[in-house]
Amino acid sequence: MAFEKTYEALKGTSAPPCAHLRSKAIFVTGTLDPPMHLDEEGADYCWCNLTQHVLGPDDQDVSRGRCVPGRECYRSSS
Repeated sequence: MAFEKTYEALKGTSAPPCAHLRSKAIFVTGTLDPPMHLDEEGADYCWCNLTQHVLGPDDQDVSRGRCVPGRECYRSSS
């Protein structure tokens, strides 16, 4: 069977990212904006700076699309 690479679509949001959200992209580009190509910057891998893990303090998954206002641990970065 041939290797096939697929990507899940990044969930976009217009809300400012949580101040605790971290991604490899931050250290390369300085922003959490999705890259032009998903192989770049490892942008789809995020973690919470509070827990240092892929789960936030509320034991929910961490991502740019999930760390939005309304989540208990969300803190605005703006």
